[in-house]
Amino acid sequence: MSGARNITAALRRARVPRPSLAIRTVQFITPLTARTFSASSTRTSDSRQIKFTSDAYPNLKRNPNFAEISADDVAHFKELLGSQSAVIDGVTTDATDDIEPFNSDWMRKYRGHTRLVLKPKDAQEVSKVLRYCNERKLAVVPQGGNTGLVGGSVPVFDEIVINTSRMNQIRSFDAASGVLVADAGVILETADQYLAEREHLFPLDLGAKGSCHIGGNVSTNAGGLRLLRYGSLHGSVLGLEAVLPDGTIVDALSTLRKNNTGYDLKQLFIGSEGTIGLVTAVSIQCPPRPKAVNVAYFGLESFEQVQQAYLAAKSQLSEILSAFELMDGRSQKLVIESTGNKHPLEGEYPFYCLVETSGSNAEHDMAKLESFLESVMGDGIVADGVLAQDETQFQALWRWREGITESLSHLGGTYKYDVSIPLSDLYLLVEDCKALLTEKGLVGDDDSFPVRAVVGYGHMGDSNLHLNVAVRQYSKEVEKAIEPWVYEWIQKRQGSISAEHGLGVAKREFIGYSQNETMVKLMKQLKNLYDPVSGVSLLCVNNC
Repeated sequence: MSGARNITAALRRARVPRPSLAIRTVQFITPLTARTFSASSTRTSDSRQIKFTSDAYPNLKRNPNFAEISADDVAHFKELLGSQSAVIDGVTTDATDDIEPFNSDWMRKYRGHTRLVLKPKDAQEVSKVLRYCNERKLAVVPQGGNTGLVGGSVPVFDEIVINTSRMNQIRSFDAASGVLVADAGVILETADQYLAEREHLFPLDLGAKGSCHIGGNVSTNAGGLRLLRYGSLHGSVLGLEAVLPDGTIVDALSTLRKNNTGYDLKQLFIGSEGTIGLVTAVSIQCPPRPKAVNVAYFGLESFEQVQQAYLAAKSQLSEILSAFELMDGRSQKLVIESTGNKHPLEGEYPFYCLVETSGSNAEHDMAKLESFLESVMGDGIVADGVLAQDETQFQALWRWREGITESLSHLGGTYKYDVSIPLSDLYLLVEDCKALLTEKGLVGDDDSFPVRAVVGYGHMGDSNLHLNVAVRQYSKEVEKAIEPWVYEWIQKRQGSISAEHGLGVAKREFIGYSQNETMVKLMKQLKNLYDPVSGVSLLCVNNC
């Protein structure tokens, strides 16, 4: 990393009384794998072990108004889509093994009964598919990379899966404006690599970037790791192309930053989880790629100090601050246990933070970072830390944050809650949840206890906490202990039960904890307007 050698001077100026407080440059960090995870990487060889969602949630009933798929329907789709690879037929043939990855999610929590997967190549084919399904009253579920956390990207019953993987073309990029136009099925990492070659970046970064599709990112209004710097997709997305349930193609693929003519209807599709239409393409504003990037990893003794460090970072790093991530001590132990990698800090701390800066001037950025280090070290806020010196160490430090999700997956199952709550109470939810489950006798180190661990991590920049309850196996006993308690806890603090992953199946019945009756009524009206055939009774789905 450019300028890392100057840290020594910063430390001298800080005059920290205890040598243990010194920020060190990273040394001897074992290189970790790339910052991606595969939607299939955590599955066992037999996905059929996953309990059917319809069994796990018996209150969910198949809408009797929908028809069942017939051999004639399959023949029609094969003729319509043409390519043999565009149809996975489990209706007239035995295609169980081929269909299973589309029937279940990577967390091994949700599993549907679909027997048909369609892979249209463009909006026109999507239009023909949806028009036919609408006329025949065949239920569908859009699906992209299938990296969602709330069960919205997989079927519950026998819905037809419309997969966006063949819609994978980058249509255009304008270097002057920084506007990228791409199909919904383009993988996020592919889009970012394309932009990197043109000295730009995609304004979204996720741990699942190697698998997730940008159409799904838009449909779930994914937040990610750098929302602090680049804002939400509601601001970055300039236009989109989508197909309504009746087959109507919505051509709103504008590349203009300013267009004040009438309603900004594209906003309805951003975060709507595919409930009013299937996104087929997006145009998005992409910023220039930073020329100077620095990453620091800190250990802290209390959440109060985490807040102090964040406030100092906002004040002193300001325009170059691109990420400020929080991880608790237990989450980092899990990464160590699952990877076997040596931790970058010598001691153990209750909390860790990862800070990233990015800008255009290496000397300017390093000077601001040195000043920040002086402040947090001199005030005793940071207990220990390391600073990346090169790209390998940059990736390695980020993996300590992004590797948490996959590390948790090795423990059995995980109840995941991504929530927005006031910053002062951000970690209190983790502490209260652990206390609740401990009081109920559900947490322990041996197999007689269903809960292995309660951990928390997230994005300080947008007050977004990821509460994770790792279990040996999914259990109604644990689920009933957490829900609706966690949603009631959030409601009391006027937070949101979903910060960036949507509602899906997991949270659909709990929307009232974040939205009042008027807002829910308006949503139902919009759903019924765009999709009168299924109306409000269709299960909440997305195309992530």
